[in-house]
Amino acid sequence: MIMRSGNEPITARSPLRLRFWLGLWGLLWAVGGIVAFAVIGRPGWAIACGVLLLVVVTDLFMVVRHIRQGPHFQPGRDVPPYTPDRHRPPFPPP
Repeated sequence: MIMRSGNEPITARSPLRLRFWLGLWGLLWAVGGIVAFAVIGRPGWAIACGVLLLVVVTDLFMVVRHIRQGPHFQPGRDVPPYTPDRHRPPFPPP
């Protein structure tokens, strides 16, 4: 296990807007798949695209919810990294 530096909250980034646009792209493909497979008479594939549509809509709901929540607390640069645990070795002995 690698020792953490403690600056993960500062360097972490969440690609929510990218996930939103990819979700919209998936939404279009899922709706297109439902229509196309229903027209050519493949109900199994249309149902599969419908299930995919539900997953995409749920993901989009969660992404929009997280975007609206805004950024959460992240310590600034004046907060030092965590001090490593000096009481035990970083790896168990073999």
